[in-house]
Amino acid sequence: MQRIIHAAAGLVIATVLSCPVHAAVSDVAANGFSVIEKVHISASPDKVYDAFVSPAQWWSSAHTFSHSAANLTLDTKAGGCWCEALPNGGSVLHMSVVFAAPGKALVMRGALGPLQGLGVEGAMTISLKPAADGTELSLTYNVGGYLKDGLQSWAGPVDNVLGEQMGRLKSLIETGSPEAKP
Repeated sequence: MQRIIHAAAGLVIATVLSCPVHAAVSDVAANGFSVIEKVHISASPDKVYDAFVSPAQWWSSAHTFSHSAANLTLDTKAGGCWCEALPNGGSVLHMSVVFAAPGKALVMRGALGPLQGLGVEGAMTISLKPAADGTELSLTYNVGGYLKDGLQSWAGPVDNVLGEQMGRLKSLIETGSPEAKP
């Protein structure tokens, strides 16, 4: 039993140390929180932007209402929709585009996933900066509003989900598959 516990602990430590995404809850309060995900991707900013705006290719199906990332679309003009088609003609508006500069930045507003049913709003900023051997992608998601017991408990789970998605995006661009390779 002791060996199994040590092996599991070693696996967790190795996984954390090999994680390509630097994530952090940068601020948290009763009325909101801010999450920042940073990742270096071995590709040009244009290629990273083009991949990012195709969430059906990299977003996890487990974090969709339809249980299929193939139902996600992102229209990258101001007023455009990051939407999801649901069975029987239903749909979800995840976020609306408020600023798009291909290869450089994308700003969207909206409450993702379970945050949609709460009295909150979010602003997500994607910034792409060229680096010597690729692109530095920074995703900042600021969420604020009202929730009876406060929003503090939401920061960690949102950070985890967004960190997972940025890892999937990196993997897709660098390996051709959003599933992390061992």
